[in-house]
This record gives sequence, C-alpha cells and structure tokens, in this order.
Amino acid sequence: MDTAFLITTFVTLFIILDPIALTPMFVALTQGLTPAQGRSVGLRACVTASIILIIFALAGESVLGFIGISMPAFRIAGGLLLFLTALEMLFERRTKRREDQADIDDFPDPSIFPLAMPLLAGPGAIASVILLSGQQPGFTGAFWVIGVMLSVMVIVFVFFLSAGLLERGLGKTGINIVTRLFGMLLAALAVQFVLDGLRGFGIAG
Repeated sequence: MDTAFLITTFVTLFIILDPIALTPMFVALTQGLTPAQGRSVGLRACVTASIILIIFALAGESVLGFIGISMPAFRIAGGLLLFLTALEMLFERRTKRREDQADIDDFPDPSIFPLAMPLLAGPGAIASVILLSGQQPGFTGAFWVIGVMLSVMVIVFVFFLSAGLLERGLGKTGINIVTRLFGMLLAALAVQFVLDGLRGFGIAG
C-alpha cells in the first residue's frame, strides 16, 4: 500500500474527527458523571461512530453507483463539503455549531447523539471515508481506510480519557490555534479532492 495514501488518509480523518476541538465538548457533555461513566460514554460513542463509518467505507461507492452518482462527481461534491467544513474551522463556526448540538440538558446520555452522530460520524467524516476508499481499487482501499479510521478513533478515545488534562494544558487559545491550523490543512485537502474529481472528468490535467 502506498505510504502517501495512508498518510493522507490519517491526516484527513484526524482533521475531520478533530479530537482536540471535540474534547472540551466531551468534558461539557459528561459533566457530573463519574470517571467510569465518562469512559463508558466515550467508548460507546467511538464504537458507534466506527460502525457507521465502516458501513459507508464498504458500501458507500456501491450506493452511489446504485443511484447514478459517479465517483468523480462525488469527489467534487465531497471536496466542496470538506472545504466548507474547513472554513467553519477557520472562523470558529464549527465549534459553535458543535456546542449547540451538544446541549447536555436536552441529551442526558450523549454517547449516540450528539457524540457518535453528528459530532464524530458526521457528513464530513462519511464523505471522507467514501472518497478515500474510492481512491484505491476493490476492497483494498476500504480495508486500509477502515484500519486507519479505527486507529484515529482510538486516538479520539484516548483524548476523551485525558479530556481534563488536555483542556487545562492547551487552554481556549491553544485549542483555537490548533483548530485553525487543522482548518488550513483541511482546505488544501479539500481542493485536492475537487481537482481529482475534475481530472476524472478530463477537465484538469
């Protein structure tokens, strides 16, 4: 397997899942719970999100073909979606939207909603696993994307376990800086997805 593909997959999924920015929200969602209950919530959220993303990594391209959407067209649409996500990260809109979705008063058990969906397995993550799986032929691409996704999800769970330490260590300013940096990287990856889609139509060289 191409090392560059694995690195691109890891970076893309790490930025999309964004554990650093999500961790303070996990703290808010699990406020008042015991450490054991917090671990249980984090584990359920990560497992549920992983199952959702595995389904789309394996069957997403088949579903697209069934409804008549070509992979180049989906690459362009997915790239544009990821670019919008990058803009939200750069201008702090994504964090605010996530905080609005993560209202603990409305959702006493946040492991499935809103943590698993849409904070982890949201539209950006779903589009990413479909796009990345489609870059390699057959089952091979999906297999490696799933493997990398699971490794990133383990990192997310570790961040959840150390949520309090991370929030105190980085502070609000540090988290904002890291989020903006990830937003810039994601914007570049999104443009690359669009260019790949255009190349599939023979528009870009």
